[in-house]
Amino acid sequence: MSRALRVIVAGAGIAGLSTAAALHRHGIEVEILESRTELRASGSGIGVACNAVAALAALGVDVMAAGMGRPMDYFVLRTAHGKPIRTVDYRDIAAEIGHPLVNMHRGELLSGLRAAAPEVPIRFGAEVKGFDITAHGVRVTCTDGYAAEADALVGADGIRSAVRAQLAGPAPVTDHGYVCWLATAAFEHENLHPGAATHYWGAGRRFGFADLGAGQVYWWGTRNVAGRAADWSGGKADILDSYRGWAPEIGAVIARTPADAIITVPAQDRPFLPAWGRGPVTLIGDAAHPMLTSLSQGGSSAIEDACVLARHLRRDGAVTTALRDYEDARRARTRTLVAASRRLSRLEQLANPVAVRLRELAFRYAPDGVIRGQTIEPMRFEMPS
Repeated sequence: MSRALRVIVAGAGIAGLSTAAALHRHGIEVEILESRTELRASGSGIGVACNAVAALAALGVDVMAAGMGRPMDYFVLRTAHGKPIRTVDYRDIAAEIGHPLVNMHRGELLSGLRAAAPEVPIRFGAEVKGFDITAHGVRVTCTDGYAAEADALVGADGIRSAVRAQLAGPAPVTDHGYVCWLATAAFEHENLHPGAATHYWGAGRRFGFADLGAGQVYWWGTRNVAGRAADWSGGKADILDSYRGWAPEIGAVIARTPADAIITVPAQDRPFLPAWGRGPVTLIGDAAHPMLTSLSQGGSSAIEDACVLARHLRRDGAVTTALRDYEDARRARTRTLVAASRRLSRLEQLANPVAVRLRELAFRYAPDGVIRGQTIEPMRFEMPS
């Protein structure tokens, strides 16, 4: 009897836990190496797109049955002052795709993924330093001195992936000139409706709410700070000042949120790699194709990656063949999502007053079919058989 395939996964974020759950489901032995000392339980919210909810179901994570998060019924776009621009009914989109978009706490998603494969061991405090390809697979070493061997290594260690750096060489991230603030809070307001995500677009700034259910919201804001996004060091007062004069619910939720609960991150991605792997090593999620948040497809596409990777490792012959087939299967879709996220981000962060006004008019008067088509297209994903 042949032994089970053994795979090491670097990273226990959304990509890493999804990969572990998918591989474990197909009888593949997995070990996760995670630099943190425990699974990330706190943090901001996340929009799990319709395509990712479908992929999670294939991993054994039934989002709706588990009561995770709050399905999004409507997307509401407003001006900075709160004037309505457009409302998109997501219930119709969910009906066509077969699954809803669900907004939830990021920690809730990680817990659900972990529960899908609790038997998979995670070695915490083990930051992957590098790897060596051997005659029988790959040997992985960590900064704490730990080393392990496997048939394959999947780099799921994020935008600053050590696995990617060894495969493709060190390279700086691409900074897009704006900073993002993220948080969750207990908050209700008469201008925010149950089941809705509400976005406010201004000049070089945006703000958004997503209903998480049970009186909780996920909120985020952005501001153009060219050349300063990576080391922005302002505080809560600066964030409040960024939205002075905007719709009153925005200042209210920022004021309600403790300063130490607000996460600050620069808007960054990387150039799209022509190749994600070599030999028995590959990349997944942000390690392979980091993207801006505008399409809500970063985490969602990582969950898709995991499903496709597991199917290829299950059915293809040689490990290296399976990994290259996985990469080929995912390259076109993820390249499209990265590019589309950049285009939408540029549109959202427009700062010129004339361009901002034209943007508002375009979204206000565009035909429903155009808006619906552009909204649903990134969420079309056919699960591999």
